[in-house]
Amino acid sequence: MTLFDQQIELGSTSGASLNLLHMRPRGNPRAIVQINHGVAEHAARYQTFAHYLGQLGFATFVHDHRGHGATTAPDAPIGRFAKSAPGMGWAKPVEDVKCVNDYACKQYPGLPLIVFGHSMGGLIAMNFALTHPVRLSALAIWNTNFTSRFVSRLARSVLASERMMLGSDVPSRILPAMTFQTWGKSLKNAQTPFDWLSHNDASVRAYINDPLCGWDASVALWQDIFAMASRGRGRAELGRLPSNLPVHLVGGGQDPSTEGGKAVIRYAKQLRSIGLRDVTGRIYEGFRHETLHETASPGSRGAMEDFAAWATSAIKRSGATVANIGQQISATG
Repeated sequence: MTLFDQQIELGSTSGASLNLLHMRPRGNPRAIVQINHGVAEHAARYQTFAHYLGQLGFATFVHDHRGHGATTAPDAPIGRFAKSAPGMGWAKPVEDVKCVNDYACKQYPGLPLIVFGHSMGGLIAMNFALTHPVRLSALAIWNTNFTSRFVSRLARSVLASERMMLGSDVPSRILPAMTFQTWGKSLKNAQTPFDWLSHNDASVRAYINDPLCGWDASVALWQDIFAMASRGRGRAELGRLPSNLPVHLVGGGQDPSTEGGKAVIRYAKQLRSIGLRDVTGRIYEGFRHETLHETASPGSRGAMEDFAAWATSAIKRSGATVANIGQQISATG
């Protein structure tokens, strides 16, 4: 049971059957917001955000990625994106995002489209933008770590060894210890291993009790995650983005997954260094990882209000791009 107006089974060109949730805008539609969720969770957890945006006139779409939630695909059981070469499975969830993009734009033709991603969803959102740079009017990446080259090389080396010894379909034994478990242990007086997600006890408990959340990702999925992070910080790839694309970055000052927001600040500097002129963002000092579930001041509501203000401004600034986006999509596919 969710607050969404519509649940759709959308066939993707990747072969997946996507579980897609849609919140219709109240009043005159202003823009489309396409949400991408994080690892080991699912689309329905974004219902409060979608409801808030719908009240302001934003048409909102969020789907379960491959290997997550109620989405199904022959090559993507829970915990992996696809059967493919190491680190190449990420192309299929990006293809799925394009299919949702197509569907959303057909439902609301001519509206600007904002692609939003949280955590792993931020990696997917950026990789979608790099693959299809003319298909979005603005990009929001929240609570995402694109990792340093050193960390990426270390993790990918570990995963390659695990793949050779264990296979690709089994849960990684080492990466959870390097990530989720380390982040959980970083908090003093934590009541659960997942308190690092937010200060919101009810949300953390709901996550723990949700069978579609908190599972251990496969070796293959971890390889795809680090491949997306690597691609998302490559200067040549980032050079594909329009220099006037509005990009909004958000982090939490108490989020261990982004080094207390430091990784977000580094990424903002990198984006500006390659010529992006409209990079904005904020580090919420009291927040942990899940900005949209936080109770620390100013709370998730304050963060949603900030997003809506940025989105409204970004739409105005990208007006010339929005006017031509339909023609560009038709021309490029």
